Amino acid sequence: CDAADIGMVSAGRDIEEPLARIGIMNGGDQGDVRQVRATIIGRVDGDGVARAQIRMRVGGIAPGSMPPFSRTIDEEGVQFRNVKVMSGGAFDEETVRDVLASSAHPARKPDQNIADMKAQLAACARGAQELHRLVSDNGLDVVKAYMGHVQDNAERAVRRVIEALNDGHHTVRLDDGGQISVAISVNREDRSAVIDFTGTSPQRDSNFNAPASVARAAVLYVFRCLVGDAIPLNEGCLKPIELIIPEGCLLNPRPPAAVVAGNVETSQLVVDALFGATGRLAACQGTMNNLTFGNDRHQYYETICGGAGAGIDADGDGFAGESAIHTHMTNSRMTDPEVLERRYPVRVLHHRIRAGSGGTGRWRGGDGSVRRLQFLEPMEVALLSSRRNENPFGLNGGGDALPGQQRVWRGDQVEELPGLFRIDVEAGDSVEIETPGGGGFGG
Repeated sequence: CDAADIGMVSAGRDIEEPLARIGIMNGGDQGDVRQVRATIIGRVDGDGVARAQIRMRVGGIAPGSMPPFSRTIDEEGVQFRNVKVMSGGAFDEETVRDVLASSAHPARKPDQNIADMKAQLAACARGAQELHRLVSDNGLDVVKAYMGHVQDNAERAVRRVIEALNDGHHTVRLDDGGQISVAISVNREDRSAVIDFTGTSPQRDSNFNAPASVARAAVLYVFRCLVGDAIPLNEGCLKPIELIIPEGCLLNPRPPAAVVAGNVETSQLVVDALFGATGRLAACQGTMNNLTFGNDRHQYYETICGGAGAGIDADGDGFAGESAIHTHMTNSRMTDPEVLERRYPVRVLHHRIRAGSGGTGRWRGGDGSVRRLQFLEPMEVALLSSRRNENPFGLNGGGDALPGQQRVWRGDQVEELPGLFRIDVEAGDSVEIETPGGGGFGG
């Protein structure tokens, strides 16, 4: 498991066992963000829910379950459609194995999938225990009341942010020529806002479509960032906001649209468009630079840092963008080189700042990074990325940043590659990724 986040919502009554029922889902057409992230939900008897998310390799047409060229959701791996995986304290391994083998492109390492899943089931059980303890210590009415207080406080904080905003509009272009358009309309009387994605391109034949839940999460994230205060991320942030996402656009696609790039790539562009509409922040690198490699024995997936955009805070004070940093949705750490090289047949030849790639301006955008990996065994390598044809934009007179580049070395021969590729490499070959910078702010 590369990453998991555990949440507990609502409240529950005292029960004899921590979790009554547990199910799993991972389909992008079921409200989850993509196949590779599975959501495990355990119902605590009564009103309580314990939830864990797990990133799993679920098959598909490429190792790592992040294929650059998928056209339908079936090519992105097996689908758990609200599958009941545990009941009465017993894990239904037979059912899980059947699902993992069910696709034309089944999971490559089902034993690892099951081990990861059991770890997250344990996390759900722990969450349920803590929820019970919370209710036992404070009483159900008090717990429910404070859950309401947390949301009410978030709502008030976002309304204060909206009150300080002006109407705005911004359009971000995808590398394939499509676009994401967003308009923010502010109602100062009741301190509410309408976020309208009308004008966004129709769903794509590629996998850059994003379920509506991704755009919704991006809106929540942006307004939580604008709040500035230390408040928990919760549903109250969205109470003052009306969200319009036209059906059939790339941010609300119809099945069986491919969606694997939606959460990792399109989401970044949605955030850039929203910040652009507020006038507060220039574009960040706008991609996660999803690099995967593998063979019959190994599978690995990483995202690569780039430049952050420059901007202004709520008081109008400017700031420069950070260099070689994970931004927005790709707020994860990379595997230490020593660990990566010990566990996989690969060498990190270098990973350094891509000097001069950030946008110019009164406040400069952050620089991207340059990462080169050498492979010690034959591998299949794939990159799923954005901002290779389109530059990360600057704001208020700030300069655009440089887009990303990538290449493969085969002996002394160098081949430039597109932002979406899947190639075979031999022992001794190496791949280098240059990530985009962040836009500058102010002339």
